[in-house]
Amino acid sequence: MLRSYWKSRHKRGPGAYALLLRLSAYLCLCACATRRGCAEELGDPKTVVHKDADFEVTYNDTVTSDIQTIYTFNHTVSRNKTEGVRVSVNVQSEQVENPILIVVRQKQAVLSFQVPLILRGLYQRKYPYAHVGRTLCQPQTRALSETQFFFVDVSTLSSQGVHYQLRVSRVDSFTLQTDKKFSFVATPSQPQYFKYVFPDGVDSVIVKVNSQMNFPCSVMSIQDILCPVYDLDNNVAFIGMYQTMTTTAAITVQRKDFPSNSFYVVIVVKTEDEACGGPLRFYPLRPDELIDAGNRSKVLDVVVSPAINSEVYVMGMLFCLGIFLSFYVLTFLVACIENKRLVEEFTLSCPKITLWAKKIGNPQSGFCIRSLQGCTLCAVLLHVSLCLLISERPLDSVGRCRQESLSSVEEDDYDTLADIDSDKNIVRTKKFLCVSDLARKDKRILSKKYQIYFCVLLTLRRNQDICYYNFLCAHPLGALSAFNNILSNLGYVMLGLLFLLIVLQRDIMHNRALLRNDLAALECGIPKHFGLYYAMGTALMMEGLLSACYHVCPNYTNFQFDTSFMYMIAGLCMLKLYQKRHPDINASAYTAYACLAAVIFFSVLGVVFGKDNTAFWIVFSIIHILATLLLSIQLYYMGRWRLDSGILRRMLYVIYTDCIRQCSGPMYIDRMVLLVMGNIVNWSLAAYGLIERPNDFASYLLAIAICNLLLYFAFYIIMKLRSNERIQFLALVCILFTAVVWGFALFFFFQGLSTWQKTPAESREHNRDCILLSFFDDHDIWHFLSSIAMFGSFLVLLTMDDDLDTVQRDKIYVF
Repeated sequence: MLRSYWKSRHKRGPGAYALLLRLSAYLCLCACATRRGCAEELGDPKTVVHKDADFEVTYNDTVTSDIQTIYTFNHTVSRNKTEGVRVSVNVQSEQVENPILIVVRQKQAVLSFQVPLILRGLYQRKYPYAHVGRTLCQPQTRALSETQFFFVDVSTLSSQGVHYQLRVSRVDSFTLQTDKKFSFVATPSQPQYFKYVFPDGVDSVIVKVNSQMNFPCSVMSIQDILCPVYDLDNNVAFIGMYQTMTTTAAITVQRKDFPSNSFYVVIVVKTEDEACGGPLRFYPLRPDELIDAGNRSKVLDVVVSPAINSEVYVMGMLFCLGIFLSFYVLTFLVACIENKRLVEEFTLSCPKITLWAKKIGNPQSGFCIRSLQGCTLCAVLLHVSLCLLISERPLDSVGRCRQESLSSVEEDDYDTLADIDSDKNIVRTKKFLCVSDLARKDKRILSKKYQIYFCVLLTLRRNQDICYYNFLCAHPLGALSAFNNILSNLGYVMLGLLFLLIVLQRDIMHNRALLRNDLAALECGIPKHFGLYYAMGTALMMEGLLSACYHVCPNYTNFQFDTSFMYMIAGLCMLKLYQKRHPDINASAYTAYACLAAVIFFSVLGVVFGKDNTAFWIVFSIIHILATLLLSIQLYYMGRWRLDSGILRRMLYVIYTDCIRQCSGPMYIDRMVLLVMGNIVNWSLAAYGLIERPNDFASYLLAIAICNLLLYFAFYIIMKLRSNERIQFLALVCILFTAVVWGFALFFFFQGLSTWQKTPAESREHNRDCILLSFFDDHDIWHFLSSIAMFGSFLVLLTMDDDLDTVQRDKIYVF
């Protein structure tokens, strides 16, 4: 086009060539303009002023719409050394309608910005900055050393002269050194970034940025060595990894993620503080109104340190495995010691049994069973052959009993008690109940009933979202950002499996005793039902799995899923405590899990709607109090009451007869004491929630469950001692050991290394370095200790009534 235009003009005279050159120069100027385009008419080009400029010199000049100034700089670029170059521009005029346009043209890169720089905040609020400083991108060179030129073009569309100051300087310490702290100042219009090169032998580093100033809010970003560098508030999140920060930020960077073996550390100060939990500024009346940004400079320091190597990873994993495998070894040793003691007891009793066998002529007298009532399970196994030889009970009858126990009989198909309903009411309203009164249903039915707990338990799942880590001790492995927080959950799985093996062993021994018609198993001790124990062990394993999933990306939206099995464990423990003395009237699995599902449902509602929602807290508090009252009535009357239209009339009648007509105390004093204390605790917790409205609703619900569990457990222990029952040595050791471990576990839990109740930047203020093997932090130690404590708590529930294994059930009190 230009060539044909030149030919047509050349025929008319020699001035055509000059005009063509003039037009070409103007088109080149237009190519350097910004989004505003060329403001001049064709034929009215700007006057271009070229200036050779030097580093570290401040140029005071004036620019208008008719004059464009180009500053030419040159510097030596070395392949083995990177020097930062920074351009700073300051204007005195506050007009933003026609700002100064700065275009920096480099080899392989172009940077442009305007002064005053307009940065937008929340609700599109505008903040002008008259002083702008930008670091130039440094493209890599293949030559050992070469001289490169770059140009700084200054232009404006303002017809009036705009005075400005321009300074180009070299950045000291542009390349960060390992383990060497570097301090600097940054503002929203003067971001900073630095380069780091991985040294030989270092595959992972942790970049830490600290400040003594909480605000203004800042962003640390890790970006690859590419141009352009995204170093403004409105684009810093486009690429790479980034964190908002107040006082602390830390990111672990791995060499494999950066092909050039180097990366940029970018620091940007945000225009507003809402992202860091700061106050929300006044919203302007007009959307286009300019707001004074104020002084938003921030002093920071950055240090890059080598992260842990593969040997520390291996040591951490071996330590974790060793801790929990030791419990397997300890359990095996205890079993061997107990076995040895039982063999010695059997050896001492063997001559007497042989003598009795010779003297007794009637094999149906059951001498072998009665003589072994005080023996333990291992001794009983050694006597099986003798009992079978002198018993006339055929083996096929044993097989038939086993087949009958597997029959599909549902508890609700018929009343499994032999008594009529009125007799059932009479039995359960006795002033002093024994376990035999509440252990009359067929053991086959109850076993199937409690096995359902284990089956239904396996139906829960969970989710994940935005992440809150302890970034000062977050060791990545593959796609996992904090592998140490996931590995430390291994204890829940391993100890849950160990508990299941212990329960399985007891279950097998008990079933063998039942097949032999052992009177000690049939008529003595607390009825053995292991379904809830299996559910507890499985819940402990699932808690470990879900906690590990939660720590893949911990945040406020998925925390309630992590706590779901905590609710399950607390609920199952309370059910097991109640089942020990009330096997016939304990809640079914469907009812129990329906209640726990309601708790989890309220947990989700509380996380989503509970914060500062008065209506939600009123409704929840009312439901909490009503549920406590209904459960109290259920426990006090042993389930022998009906919720129907006549309940109010019956309540008024009881109040009239027992409180007004005659002042009589409660018939079941022990139960009344427990229920009064329980109501006081739960009503107090409901009032606290309604008044304080805690942000962490999931933990609030968990606190309610734990308080009720501890209250009931304390009541159980007190009543056990009050009933002249004793706690065996093994159970006592488990109780003391578990209490000590729980104390240390809670200490580490309340260290609070991160919290999703605040913004990510505020959460990072609580981050701390690793304290164990340079691999585990305080929260990992909480995982270790809490898994051990839960395992110990389960052992307490399993062994605390072993002293009753030789006591007739009609002599064991219900409480």
